[in-house]
Amino acid sequence: MEKLVIEGGRPLSGAIQIHGAKNAALPILAACIMTGGTYTLGNVPSLLDIDVMLQVLRSLGCSTEQQGDSVKIDTSTANSSHIPEELMGQMRSSIFLMGPLLARFGSVTVYQPGGCAIGERKIDLHLRGLQELGVQIVETGNRIICTAESLQGAEIVLDFPSVGATENIMMAAVMAEGVTTLFNAAREPEIQDLQNFLNTMGADIIGAGTDTITIRGVKSLEPCTYSIIPDRIVAGTFLVAAAATRGSITLEKVNPAHLTSVIHVLRRAGVQINVDDDIIYVSSPSRTKAVERIVTSPYPAFPTDLQSQVMVLLTLADGLSIIKETIFEGRFKHVGELARMGADIRVDLNSAFIRGVPRLYGATVEATDLRAGAALVIAGLAAHGRTVVEQVHHIDRGYDRIERMLTGLGASVYRQS
Repeated sequence: MEKLVIEGGRPLSGAIQIHGAKNAALPILAACIMTGGTYTLGNVPSLLDIDVMLQVLRSLGCSTEQQGDSVKIDTSTANSSHIPEELMGQMRSSIFLMGPLLARFGSVTVYQPGGCAIGERKIDLHLRGLQELGVQIVETGNRIICTAESLQGAEIVLDFPSVGATENIMMAAVMAEGVTTLFNAAREPEIQDLQNFLNTMGADIIGAGTDTITIRGVKSLEPCTYSIIPDRIVAGTFLVAAAATRGSITLEKVNPAHLTSVIHVLRRAGVQINVDDDIIYVSSPSRTKAVERIVTSPYPAFPTDLQSQVMVLLTLADGLSIIKETIFEGRFKHVGELARMGADIRVDLNSAFIRGVPRLYGATVEATDLRAGAALVIAGLAAHGRTVVEQVHHIDRGYDRIERMLTGLGASVYRQS
């Protein structure tokens, strides 16, 4: 298995362009199957999860072509609504195809999805929302068979503002008869991007970015050309990496409005951040301060996907910090690995108490999931000595060759088989 070898102690410096958002690209790729034709998507990141989604689309009869950050998809030849179990086991986001396939074919067969082991992530909200639209669901073992003679608009209330359920219901409702109103919807920027894409195809959706989304069913859609928003989690990761290494970098092609809660937390820690249109300047020449309390919560609050990265910064801060994780119960798996590098962290249920230490030390550590892997890379960059991060395939699910991006900022990082 591949690993990353990091020689720590070098402040990051320079400029980096942030690639497209994985969590926006995946549902948009899935939505392309809703009507036949050729789509051209720009700013699509080259990631393991994107590769799997393209494999799934090809397994359904589509053809795909990828050049740089541009992806061309022809869905006119799609002839199947059965998503292979093997591919679903590789990536949870393949569940996004439920809504689009129901809209196109009136049926879909899926399996319980895979993905990062960060805690229980049931798809009950997806299934319940689809049932409200008139979908019949039969579960046999690990297989889920969904059929609908016709989709009907409905009023749907989510028990929790799930991003995936919000997006799946949106896509299924686009061509349903009548109006669908989705209450307690997730508000993430990626949902706004999906709305914009679907509306470019001819859908009639308003409200994404608020907790109430209204979808008026349309009779037909048209293929389109579209560009994906920048990845706010990748941007946040590099903001934290610059601060942890006491560096100074410029992030380009980023949307600062998507990072308001993250920027607020970093400024509380003493990090200097300036914003200008689609550029963020970050500098942290001295030791950061502890942050008394950070609570992860659905957008626009502090994102769970940046909890582990910020924890690394706080291990080096002056004082005691507290992070409360309210989204995933399994999202503290990186704590033991950070402790091997000299971090002082105590976990009590869903809260982590981080007492800052003067320095971290290089060690061999294991990435247990995507964001934990990114956190360990940051720890290695800030540590004294050599760090080896194993199971790097987790990191490749969300970062486009992270070692190349970091090397461009002066870090000493290389990939080893």
